[in-house]
Amino acid sequence: MAPYATMILALPAILLEGNGVLEWLNTHPYPWSALIIIFSSGVLAFCLNFSIFYVIHSTTAVTFNVAGNLKVAVAVLVSWLIFRNPISYLNAVGCAVTLVGCTFYGYVRHMLSQQPPVPGTPRTPRTPRSKMELLPLVNDKLEDKV
Repeated sequence: MAPYATMILALPAILLEGNGVLEWLNTHPYPWSALIIIFSSGVLAFCLNFSIFYVIHSTTAVTFNVAGNLKVAVAVLVSWLIFRNPISYLNAVGCAVTLVGCTFYGYVRHMLSQQPPVPGTPRTPRTPRSKMELLPLVNDKLEDKV
């Protein structure tokens, strides 16, 4: 999104900011470092979005959200352990509940994946039916090309 946003907002920035953009370009004769940072930001945003789609494709949206909640709780605990950021009693209880809930969710998912599948019921996460489903972000209509 960042390269597209840069291209879309370049003209309004020049029109609204007036000489500010042009003065910046004149005072910085070599704006390559800024352009590299902008381009790298776009590449990293693309990689992040692609990895999110791949994780959701490989697991489920619920698993992705549970992992996101776990990430926040771990970040709070690590900031408390390393930087000694103060956390309230309610924050500590919330982190504990989150960690217990995520652990329980992982345990239940693991136990469900160990059971033999009931006929007519998809497994959790769903077992791929073909090589096409192993490829991320690929349309089912392209089966003849694989």
